[in-house]
Amino acid sequence: MAKKRISIIHGPNLNLLGQREPEVYGKTSLAEINELIQSEAAKLDLTVEIFQSNSEAEIVNHIHQLKAGFVVINPAAFTHTSVAIRDAFSGVKIPFIEVHISNVFARESFRKESFFSDIAVAVISGLGAEGYLAALRFAAK
Repeated sequence: MAKKRISIIHGPNLNLLGQREPEVYGKTSLAEINELIQSEAAKLDLTVEIFQSNSEAEIVNHIHQLKAGFVVINPAAFTHTSVAIRDAFSGVKIPFIEVHISNVFARESFRKESFFSDIAVAVISGLGAEGYLAALRFAAK
């Protein structure tokens, strides 16, 4: 039986994790988060592909080409602005979980609005890197 395939998508500025606003996002780098994801995926017998981009167009094109059965996405700033990424998910009909490292509901008011939450399977906010692992565990079921 083939392993379940999960795609992880990291949005804009997440490549700066560990350096950018550590009081909000923590000191864990994106490379370290990706290592945690790979380790958890191995325990769950999942195949994961990990993609990060600061470009909305690259994320849309990536979603169009997905072969995964499930997506875990941290859309970052595109959470509040990207109809294009939302439409890409609607077009491919791949279920996804929206993940945020910080608790967006304890931050600026504009961060409380998401273009994805109403079409996501679930939203995980404020658990730091653990949010990605919780989403993987759910996707494995």
